[in-house]
Amino acid sequence: MKSMQRILGGAAAALALSATVAAAQVRMTVPPQSQPVVLRGATIHTVTNGTITNGSIVLDGGKIIAIGQNVEVPRGARIVDVSGKHIYPGLIDAYSAVGITEIGAVDVSNDINEIGDFNPNVRAEVAVNAESRHIGTTRSAGVLVAMTTPGGGVISGLTSAMSLEGWTWEEMSMKGAAALNVNWPDPNARPRRFGGGGPPGGFPGAGPRPAPKTYAEQVQELRDFFAEARAYRDARAANQQMRTDTRYAAMIPVLNREIPVVVAAEGVAQINDAITWAKEENVRLIIRGGRDAIHVADRLKAENVPVILTATMAAPNRDYEGYDGAYSTPAQLFRAGVKFAIAGESGGLYSNRLPWDAGVAVAFGLPEEEALKAVTINAAEMLGVSDKVGSLEVGKQATLLITTGTPLDMTTNIEQAYIQGREIDMNDIQKHFFRKYMEKIKQQQGNIAM
Repeated sequence: MKSMQRILGGAAAALALSATVAAAQVRMTVPPQSQPVVLRGATIHTVTNGTITNGSIVLDGGKIIAIGQNVEVPRGARIVDVSGKHIYPGLIDAYSAVGITEIGAVDVSNDINEIGDFNPNVRAEVAVNAESRHIGTTRSAGVLVAMTTPGGGVISGLTSAMSLEGWTWEEMSMKGAAALNVNWPDPNARPRRFGGGGPPGGFPGAGPRPAPKTYAEQVQELRDFFAEARAYRDARAANQQMRTDTRYAAMIPVLNREIPVVVAAEGVAQINDAITWAKEENVRLIIRGGRDAIHVADRLKAENVPVILTATMAAPNRDYEGYDGAYSTPAQLFRAGVKFAIAGESGGLYSNRLPWDAGVAVAFGLPEEEALKAVTINAAEMLGVSDKVGSLEVGKQATLLITTGTPLDMTTNIEQAYIQGREIDMNDIQKHFFRKYMEKIKQQQGNIAM
């Protein structure tokens, strides 16, 4: 009888677990906000307008409609007591591959790089997989907006600002063309050879291989492409009859300074040459990478060029560099007066590390409020979505976090998040596996006890 009870009890536990697993494994997309919500009693970190203690924030129609210590409660509102908690704006990853990469070893699940060297018409948003498992783990870390960015070639395409909640990429997209991405040539690299590999004479019957291209030639190709795009823009403005070219058409907002150019550049020579080129082209410039940005800080500040810092937790690249070179770069740029965002690594696997990329900068001298700005309002301003996200202000989207402390600290729990007023499902695949294998341990311990 006892054996039968154990079997029936185990079956019931397994059935309950299967229901939990099913709920945990599938991240459920929630409907748009349908009634006003008042989050009451928290410490509210607005980022741009200070901190409000024992404050309330009112969400309605997906937006913030009131914030402060004494707010009017709308009729029919649902009141949520968050006393003792903290409310922060959702974090923003300024350089991300969330949604366009899934499993590194499975090529068909990765849609980052396009064929060819000049692809300004590529929009990352159309390739975003709304069912990506990385979305759940990213959101659980407090990152609610991703600047999903294509890669490869010389001009990779357009960064898309994506809200990490929705059934489809159309529903998730906040700004399809937030910035154009350029990979600046490396002057220290060996001359680049186009046309594939093979012996010096080419494959049998394939003819001679093209000659390697020098750094100067690669930069000139970039200049030529911009010149062609500018001629196309001017011809269209003059109503000349011409064939539509989607590549050149995608360049028009860049040439008109409506969106910035994000140039991937690490070394001093790359950064300096990119700044000179951007001034000549009269385009808005953002440097991404910025390993040696501190050595060009004076010019970056003088030219008002912001930086998206990546790999703030990286090891030094040179023998003579201190172990803390990357860790302390944000603090040094702050003291130099250079505006920057912190992005960390771009891989979809790593966007959940963004808070810690900013947190390590705090440990090495960056004021905490500046680190928070580097993953919120600074990123939003650089990439043209500061009217929607990046801070807690009336009129902006209700995209925020309820936490036990600063989201930049590993010990903080992100208890709940709202995206455009939606109280999102906080489940993710990592939580699923945690529950699953904790249950395994319990069952094993139970068997031992029996």
